[in-house]
Amino acid sequence: MRMIHTSDWHLGRSLHGVGLLEAQAGYLDHLVEVVRGEGVDAVVVAGDVYDRAIPPPDAVDLLSQTLLRLRDAGASVILSPGNHDSARRLGFGSPLLEEAGVHIRSSLADVARPVVVDGVPIYPLPYLDPLSTQVQTHLGVETRTHAAVVSAAMERIRADAGTRGPAAVVAAHCFAGEGMVTDSERDISVGGVSMVPASVFDGLSYAALGHLHRPQEITPSVRYCGSPVPMSFSETGETKGSLLVEVEPDGGTRVETVPAPVHRPLAVLTGTIDELLADPRHAEHERSFVQAVLTDPLRPRGAMDRLRGRFPHVLSLQLRPSQADATVPRRPVSVRGRSAASVCRDFVTDVRDGVAPSEAERRVITDAVDGARRQRDTRQDEGQVEGRGEGQVSGRGDSRGAA
Repeated sequence: MRMIHTSDWHLGRSLHGVGLLEAQAGYLDHLVEVVRGEGVDAVVVAGDVYDRAIPPPDAVDLLSQTLLRLRDAGASVILSPGNHDSARRLGFGSPLLEEAGVHIRSSLADVARPVVVDGVPIYPLPYLDPLSTQVQTHLGVETRTHAAVVSAAMERIRADAGTRGPAAVVAAHCFAGEGMVTDSERDISVGGVSMVPASVFDGLSYAALGHLHRPQEITPSVRYCGSPVPMSFSETGETKGSLLVEVEPDGGTRVETVPAPVHRPLAVLTGTIDELLADPRHAEHERSFVQAVLTDPLRPRGAMDRLRGRFPHVLSLQLRPSQADATVPRRPVSVRGRSAASVCRDFVTDVRDGVAPSEAERRVITDAVDGARRQRDTRQDEGQVEGRGEGQVSGRGDSRGAA
């Protein structure tokens, strides 16, 4: 039996405000072609099909078209909800869809009911929230941890798989083993505990995991395929894709990575703004999604517009002055007896790591302080006339004090 292990599509997601649906659609086009070209029997999606519980209409349309195309390509499709999905919404119409070869397992009642493909049982587990009373009651669990609820579900799965032969696959959405996280996963920890031991999946041929967006092998038979599209700059440089898994009748497996097409690369570029704009080595990133980390001592004026002149798809701008040392504590400075303008000038010098304001900036500070003082004096004068003395109520019939 040949299956594709994929997960974390997050249809409807954006990256720093830029929608990723076009990139996601490109991956799904690629997935359909892989199914056709490799003679894939089953496509297993291990959770987080959508990015949020109520997905946007275009994301729903994309999923609908994709399911139809995957079935037309000859594969059974097996989906289970992740922590981003609404299990009830994703599972709408699942009994009817099952008749058409699309198996959405979103109910606790189906935990140990496999989808059998070419004699191999595949058990898709929905995301199991350990704080859910319904989950605890159904699985007979009292300990409110991910390890407890997934272990209880796996006991039922192993009991059923033991009656069917040596080969069996589980799909689960959880944080297993010592997996490496990125900046784009939603934290699922409960009381600081989120990890499920990889040993929970012992006894099965393969565990197709979802939730972590970085592809990784926890054990030879317990793997994350990762998200097919990067969703944060912490995923820069990763090879995204799916896993093609061949399950033998005796329970053995062979796993191969199938790289996904790159819609637009990610790049994190560090240097002064002049360096980023002039360095010829950055030419390859002119069509990339860019995170710029500027090391200029002061934030350059119009930095984002200037960067977009060379990198039209720059999405994030960070300022990290090269001479700044956050580990050095600030020395307290007394302001007693000093003018407000003097204090403001020293403040500007301090936050700019010793760069004092220019003469033009000093005039702006002085004008601002003088203007604030005049505005304060005017309010005080008006308050005394209106309120006939500080602290009294004005004669206009409202309850404002003249403080």
